[in-house]
Amino acid sequence: MTPPLAIPSKSPRAVAASISPSSSQTLHDRLRKRDSIPAIRQPKVLHPVDNDDLKLLILENISQDAVRAFQAQGFHVDHYKQAFSEDELIDKISQYHAIGIRSKTKITERVIKAAHKLLVIGCFCIGTNQVDLVTASKAGIPVFNSPFSNSRSVAELVVSEMIALSRQLVERSHEMRQGIWNKQSKGCWEVRGKTLGIIGYGHIGSQLSVLAEALGMRVIFYDVINIMPLGSARQVNNLPTLLAEADFVTLHVPELPETINMIGSQELAQMKMGSYLINNARGRVVHIPALIEALQSNHLAGAAIDVYPQEPGSNGAPFDDQVNVWSSTLRSLPNIILTPHIGGSTEEAQRMIGEEVSLALSRYLNYGSTLGAVNFPEVDLRAITAEQGNHVRVCHVHSNQPGVLKQVNEVLSPYNVEKQYSDSKGDVAYLLADIADVSPQDVNKLREMINHTSANILTRLLA
Repeated sequence: MTPPLAIPSKSPRAVAASISPSSSQTLHDRLRKRDSIPAIRQPKVLHPVDNDDLKLLILENISQDAVRAFQAQGFHVDHYKQAFSEDELIDKISQYHAIGIRSKTKITERVIKAAHKLLVIGCFCIGTNQVDLVTASKAGIPVFNSPFSNSRSVAELVVSEMIALSRQLVERSHEMRQGIWNKQSKGCWEVRGKTLGIIGYGHIGSQLSVLAEALGMRVIFYDVINIMPLGSARQVNNLPTLLAEADFVTLHVPELPETINMIGSQELAQMKMGSYLINNARGRVVHIPALIEALQSNHLAGAAIDVYPQEPGSNGAPFDDQVNVWSSTLRSLPNIILTPHIGGSTEEAQRMIGEEVSLALSRYLNYGSTLGAVNFPEVDLRAITAEQGNHVRVCHVHSNQPGVLKQVNEVLSPYNVEKQYSDSKGDVAYLLADIADVSPQDVNKLREMINHTSANILTRLLA
């Protein structure tokens, strides 16, 4: 057999590797193995020029792997298992340069205004609606998330819920726990041959599509953009068509003004008699009182809900009418699966989320890279290598207005600008520039001059 060719790459860190398609290693394992191979030119680890030790606040029991990754880089990490309230955050946030949260902690405008040192926010989950993204960007704070690391976990949960609902497993299990033997087949179905309607054909919806077809289901989906289907799935032109055809309807959409209460009384009435609704997306995309009516009238045969408009802030807290006024009524309904926002709560998903978001935060804090930021221009430069001597990286967040680059380049004109890249998103722009042969005496002067430009929001120098 001819050995694999090692093809040179222009990237200084790239190495040739042969990966067998039959390998049992996961993609993440292969990437970790690749990154563990020594690079030809090691990137220089950059640090803030003011030598202020970076402090990170990590909440909501985020993966210990992420915590250890931060600590290994010398960051000071305070790690808490629970979410913080707005007042708790306002009391503590002023001492931290970065914060990591999941879905329960809310980063509001008040919190951001109190966060005098905050540089970056990491959402160790898919959603970012718990963060005031507009205020964060105006303050020069990029927000990172993990858009697909838990996709498989959510998709598998939906498959399990479809089977559990169609076989009435929740009711049979509850009866057995009460000592009641009630073997029956009436109203119990196989999922094979049934139609699954997916609303939102993104990372989760498309994976679910493949899994459902493997079970022998017919898959249709509705999305606001045209998407190439996987397998034999078929895109329908509008939501009413999907609702009328599907035996199971599952939602996988973000919370946006146009998706809030997108499933209400009218949409539920359009669903097939005896069909099932599953919501593992966002709590406000389904109007729960309307869902309760559809279940009580037996128009729907069952439902599975993992997300709610209001959710308790910690484990062990009650899920009652003080949280949502209809909670007790919802809990009393037959053939309904209620879970506490566990769609992405698997060991595999949390490990991958921890790796992905911690890497994004570290790349921003150490190198200024904003690749993957949800509210910020995506800017990156190739690494400064250890052999390059007295180099300084300028990380300049500024208002998106004419004349900024002229002002900044006038400040940088006495120096050799080796590389520079700028981009904008909405009202905010971001510039990265690597400056050669900057003396230690000039560093603070350089920063002060950029800070005093008219459009400056936040400027960091890394060296």
